[in-house]
Amino acid sequence: MRAQALLLGVVCLFVGVVGVVAQGNSDPNCGTWRLNLEKSKFDPGPAAQSQTVTISILDGVERYSSEGVDARGMGSSTSFSAKIGGGDTGALGLLYGDTIAVTQSSPGHLVGVIKKNGKVTITAHGDVAADGKTRTVTYSGKTADGKEIKDKLVYDKVM
Repeated sequence: MRAQALLLGVVCLFVGVVGVVAQGNSDPNCGTWRLNLEKSKFDPGPAAQSQTVTISILDGVERYSSEGVDARGMGSSTSFSAKIGGGDTGALGLLYGDTIAVTQSSPGHLVGVIKKNGKVTITAHGDVAADGKTRTVTYSGKTADGKEIKDKLVYDKVM
């Protein structure tokens, strides 16, 4: 599976359990987000074919789930449930890591730090636009073989 497809799910860093988003949750990160391939940049690439991410934040816990199709046409999924500011937590489907730690510096900005065997591999910054209609996630780090990753993924809010 292509690493970016799996990262798409993550860290956009930041999108919660597929299906239900808690009603009344005012955090701008919450909702269902669809990857906009035309506005996104995959460096080194290739791009995923599709990805949908759902994020829920309730009682300081982010629940994130993504489903998509990678560049080779293979299905991909990522999920985690992480206490914001609570340190490393296990995540399923992370190609570049086995844990993620999520922090929130402002209501529209989440940061996910992905680690593999305790070593930071990827940092993802997710920012929701002021109008709440788009979310941009930038990834920086290195693959296991040392290749630099500089992805910029743009998501449109579905609901």
